[in-house]
Amino acid sequence: MKREDGAAYAAGLLRRKHAALLSGGEDRLPHRSDFTAEEVVLIKAHLGPFPRALEAAGLKPPRDDGYAERRLQKRIAAKRRRTRAKLARQKSETKP
Repeated sequence: MKREDGAAYAAGLLRRKHAALLSGGEDRLPHRSDFTAEEVVLIKAHLGPFPRALEAAGLKPPRDDGYAERRLQKRIAAKRRRTRAKLARQKSETKP
């Protein structure tokens, strides 16, 4: 099975399960527990982690693209705080 075929099959599994849940009266996205272990392995192998797989199948909106930028800014701010604290410690240790 080619990668594209497997991804299409995995996305189809997710969409069919979602349709079955909706027709059964449940208004929710499929969970891992709704699938057999083999199906979960196939889905994750072709589409990645389960939340990303739901996005790839078109069942869930893609996560916020600003996530990586916010994480980067948070790391920069933390580094600046550590540097300021280190400089303050060095300055207080050198004062007589």
